[in-house]
Amino acid sequence: MATSCARILLLLVFLSLQYLAEANIRRYKFNVVMKNMTKLCSTKPIVTINGKFPGPTLYAREDDNVIVNLTNNVNYNVTIHWHGVKQLRTGWSDGPAYITQCPVQPGGTFVYNFTLTGQRGTLLWHAHISWLRATVHGAIVILPKRGVPYPFPRPHTERIIVFGEWWNSDVEAVISQSTQSGLPPNISDAHTINGLTGQVPGCKSRGYTLHVETGKKYLLRIINAAVNDELFFKIAGHNLTVVEVDATYIKPFDTETLFLGPGQTTNAILTANHPQGNFLMTISPFMDTVVPVNNVTATAFLRYKDTRTQALKSSKIPPVNATSIALGFSDSLRSLNSPDYPTNVPLKVDHSLFFAIGVGVNPCATCINGTKTIADINNVSFVMPTVAMLQAHYFNKSEGVFTDDFPGKPSTPFNYTGGLSNLRTENGTKVYRLEFNATVQVIIQGTSVIAPESHPTHLHGSNFFVIGKGLGNFDPLKDTKKFNLVDPVERNTVSVPTAGWTAIRFIADNPGVWFFHCHLEVHTSWGLKMAFLVEDGNGSNEKLPPPPSDLPIC
Repeated sequence: MATSCARILLLLVFLSLQYLAEANIRRYKFNVVMKNMTKLCSTKPIVTINGKFPGPTLYAREDDNVIVNLTNNVNYNVTIHWHGVKQLRTGWSDGPAYITQCPVQPGGTFVYNFTLTGQRGTLLWHAHISWLRATVHGAIVILPKRGVPYPFPRPHTERIIVFGEWWNSDVEAVISQSTQSGLPPNISDAHTINGLTGQVPGCKSRGYTLHVETGKKYLLRIINAAVNDELFFKIAGHNLTVVEVDATYIKPFDTETLFLGPGQTTNAILTANHPQGNFLMTISPFMDTVVPVNNVTATAFLRYKDTRTQALKSSKIPPVNATSIALGFSDSLRSLNSPDYPTNVPLKVDHSLFFAIGVGVNPCATCINGTKTIADINNVSFVMPTVAMLQAHYFNKSEGVFTDDFPGKPSTPFNYTGGLSNLRTENGTKVYRLEFNATVQVIIQGTSVIAPESHPTHLHGSNFFVIGKGLGNFDPLKDTKKFNLVDPVERNTVSVPTAGWTAIRFIADNPGVWFFHCHLEVHTSWGLKMAFLVEDGNGSNEKLPPPPSDLPIC
């Protein structure tokens, strides 16, 4: 009897230990499948994860280990990027095709394995090859550790709101035709809120409905998963209290209009302070230059419980060129900088870089007009390699794959926002090399070589602090005096204003190869991208570990 009890006790101890070991592991299965979807009164097959658009939400807590088993059942190569996840020493799971991994080929599998170290809030995941992220994307919800409260009053419940873009045609055909012709790709046909367009001209389409109860507070986890459009978000008759962006807490502030570039996230508290009623929710594009944009507004609805009327209350949508609203929202973002969530801005700078970014034109004998549109950083238009750069780096086989001579500034300075310039652009696969733990400052300067444009710019592998921004050309004598080194917002994606500049700082404390690019997919396709190569440090926990055994091959 005593022996049986001892065995039972040992079994219970074993099961308890196994539970504790698994308690911080979140497992997901991602099956890449084709699915017929109907939007704008027409049906087409799209690439999805698990047949969903948007895809499934990943739920985890800070410091949880996330394991995602991906199986590719479509005829496209696929990768998944966990946008904003820092991927500390897990660069093999970052996801950008040919940067950190070869893509998962049709019929192939890969296990993404990473830990959400020191992060909490809302992020997103999306495909990171060609334009597949148009339909392959979803939310990442990172809850605080158990027992750790939000640094703001706890809402009654939470809701996820994902913005997207929709093309009636095959998006892969859109970018393929553009590449062959040398002309810009067709703009999207509609915007979506949680996969629904709402009413659009010529088609009665249903919209997403957010159901609320009077007196309750709702934490809205808002994600811009659009491909090419920066977007405004409004709920008629309601202000929103912004409390977090890109999975970092900020000083709360109230606003009636949110502004998000592709890849950016915002958590905002909605207070349901009306007795009843139906209120219009809208997303609409921002474009304050001559570049064409999809100007179709997507609509959704906020509906109070026990509302009997169908009458709808609306509000004025921001003009498409509402620069003051976009800049005003960005200017309001300040990090929390509290004892629990300090803002550790690098005060010493080891690498001071100046990146001139923009769109230009290169000769193209096979293109329709004899030219093709390109984009570049410091006059280098990035050429995607055919071998994953991280593998080439790890195995010391970078020759023929990439070089480490990416320029830290333009070879020939010019009037960046002064209009058309005939500057030669070179093609290349270049990285900028950083020693482990180096501090980096980058002035990202928009240019007007063809037309100025706002550029939402994303860094993989690290967050950065947005210490300054302005319009026109950056002035190192005047503008550095206005840098915010006390409570700048911490982000992974920042919009560089049209014909303006943004200054960021970060610490290169994550060994690997990290993509840096415009998050307008059209500009990424044209070459507005580069990569940082962060070397190993001296300690065992400062080195890039070997690749997983199932890492795909090219």
